[in-house]
Amino acid sequence: MVIETMRRVWLRAKWSWQGVVHVWRTEGSLQQWLWANAVSLTAAFLLPLSSTERAMLLMGGVMILAAECMNTAIERVVDDISTERRDRAGQAKDAGSAAVALTGVAVGLVWVCVIWRLLS
Repeated sequence: MVIETMRRVWLRAKWSWQGVVHVWRTEGSLQQWLWANAVSLTAAFLLPLSSTERAMLLMGGVMILAAECMNTAIERVVDDISTERRDRAGQAKDAGSAAVALTGVAVGLVWVCVIWRLLS
């Protein structure tokens, strides 16, 4: 029972990592977000922030990466069904892109709040 559970956990981790590697190799936007995260996290650890502020920035950065992976999944499924131009297909892709953008805006707002507190 324990061995089977550990095997399933291992397989899920392996498949998840394969997904990350695929998105890394095929989507320049994930690479851009990783660089943005690197800058954000460096600043988060160099500035005198609270542990809560740091945690929110770290979590937000990971959420952006997760949203980018989901957006890629949506794009792959839509393109796998058909490559012809369809309104709903475009809407699905646009919604996935909006999710990434809104997640990025959320992290930006956290930074605005953090900087505001530091300057007050």
